Amino acid sequence: MNYHAGMNRLLPIFLALTLLLSQAVPAQEYVGQAPAREFPTGLDWINTDEPLTLAGLRGRIVLLDFWTYGCINCVHVIPDLAALQAKYDEELVVIGVHSAKFANEALTDNIALIAERYGRNEPIVNDADFAIWRSYGMNAWPGFVLIDPEGRIVGSHAGEGIFELFDHLIGSMIPIFENRGTLQRQPLAFRSGTVVQPRAALRFPGKVLADAASDRLFIADSGNNRIVVTDLGGEVQAVIGNGARELRDGSFLEAAFNAPQGMTLDPDGRLYVADTGNHSLRLVDFGLGTVTTVAGSGSQEYMFGKTEVNGLTHGLNSPWDVLWLDGQVYVAMAGQHQIWRFDPESSVLELFAGSGREILQDGELALAGLNQPSGLSSDGESLFIADSEASAIRAAGLGEGGMLTTLVGTGLFDFGDVDGTGDEVRLQHALGVAYGDGVIYLADTYNNRIKLLDPNDLTVRTIAGSGEAGLGDGQGLEATFHEPGGLSLLPGLLYVADTNNHAVRMIALDGAQVRTLQLQDPNGQLLARSDGAMVYDEEVSFDPLEVAAGDTALTLVLSLPDGYKANNLAPLSLDWSLDGEPAGSLRVESPEYPLRAELPLAGLEAGQHALNVDVAIYYCQAELTELCLIRQARLTVPLEAGTGAAAAGEIQWQPPARD
Repeated sequence: MNYHAGMNRLLPIFLALTLLLSQAVPAQEYVGQAPAREFPTGLDWINTDEPLTLAGLRGRIVLLDFWTYGCINCVHVIPDLAALQAKYDEELVVIGVHSAKFANEALTDNIALIAERYGRNEPIVNDADFAIWRSYGMNAWPGFVLIDPEGRIVGSHAGEGIFELFDHLIGSMIPIFENRGTLQRQPLAFRSGTVVQPRAALRFPGKVLADAASDRLFIADSGNNRIVVTDLGGEVQAVIGNGARELRDGSFLEAAFNAPQGMTLDPDGRLYVADTGNHSLRLVDFGLGTVTTVAGSGSQEYMFGKTEVNGLTHGLNSPWDVLWLDGQVYVAMAGQHQIWRFDPESSVLELFAGSGREILQDGELALAGLNQPSGLSSDGESLFIADSEASAIRAAGLGEGGMLTTLVGTGLFDFGDVDGTGDEVRLQHALGVAYGDGVIYLADTYNNRIKLLDPNDLTVRTIAGSGEAGLGDGQGLEATFHEPGGLSLLPGLLYVADTNNHAVRMIALDGAQVRTLQLQDPNGQLLARSDGAMVYDEEVSFDPLEVAAGDTALTLVLSLPDGYKANNLAPLSLDWSLDGEPAGSLRVESPEYPLRAELPLAGLEAGQHALNVDVAIYYCQAELTELCLIRQARLTVPLEAGTGAAAAGEIQWQPPARD
């Protein structure tokens, strides 16, 4: 657990657990005593148009979620928070208080990206200086404070598995404060879920795997819940997964993943996938064209105190990376702070390393401590581990009596960006490792750099990345990355999953030249534009329209299919260009459909023109609101501009229901 005081322990500060276990609790016990501390002014907020105040939220039950975005335990509570907000939509306001552990996590732009990545739609305040954290006496991620409708603190809690606890508390509070006349039962609308960047052909790719023998590259397209297969030059060969955030076996078109991460190939060319969000291990069989679940149930399960489980009946805990080695699949179980290994013959998972305590501790494999292991590689004698929360690189001996040792890294809160030797090295939340030619390449994720570690003398040096966040090709330290998360090595070439850039990068190891892989999709499997920069789910051509020359406008009428409604968690975006030159843009924060949008065209000369309209529209099923879609389309309209035309033209477009 990310408060670094041991795993799987709930830490009730005062009232919460007592209330849950009590069979008969006086009503006044659900009424807070101490006044809640108001938020400081001047802090950055996301998912809301203006800063919130507790005074302005009087009448609502407020749940503060203290989190930091690299914390796996904080990720685990996201579904519980969403379920609570959905169940008590009229009475409850969830507020994320982001109190960053790592320096990189304290940047508001990065918090906005992670909110988009994980679908966190609640208002979030950047508590970078820990002012709110200190005012509530917090000491753990994730931590929670429950505030009653009269602005008083009901209780505090730390740890995962929060739905049942807070469901009981909130459900008990509602009739009490309704009787007191202080409860407001009306949903509050926030501008939430804003997409930070336009969707590209990839979306937050977490890991990448290159295979020279088959001339294939496997990309964990984590944000799109799928696996993309290309050749080593980037030509798309297959897309595995339909994009739905589900656990579903079947053909490549039928199967579904949930934020997949690490991948590994067995000798028969079958691909094992760490299906992180589904807490499962999946097997992709290219001969059969199928995806099957070989371990995990789709739900997170704790495995503490166990050394062996049946993968067919037991859930996993946020598997983040996998590695085939000697007939078994080693699994970096980030949510357990352990390494397990899966036997494909027996379907048994066996504990390999890690006590389950989140601590940087060397020693015997079963007794030593790991800290959210997130990347695996090997030289055949040792398993190299990106131990992300300790900003460390570890080595676990594979032979009899193997030990877990630390190559670089000194503690859970010791991080920075320092090359050097041994204990002087500082990394920041490294997520990926790749071994080859006697050295370990590592993705120093929060430092936006790629580094090289010599396991013999423990020296570390940066080979690529300036340290600034960006998407820039170039030589070595001139290039820029943005939270690279995965690496895969071929002779002379290192592939990088550059997560926040929605891209795969390549580093030529002779000279460290960095370039961005351009995906080519001749069969339209990604529906990518030819330059690979943007996905169009569809491209629509209209018949020519006659419009007036001079200052005129085209009217675009947008509607939704039957059974769908607007998703106000994200805006409607329109960008239009005339003859290849930008001509205007429009952003509607809370669209209502059908919607009529006027697209002004200034100084239109008589003659023929080509108008392109890029539409990004967000909509949900009216009855099944958890199914929300994004559709990006390019509408192409030939125009005939003339001096005799009486009026501008009109076109109509409607996105489809679920494919």
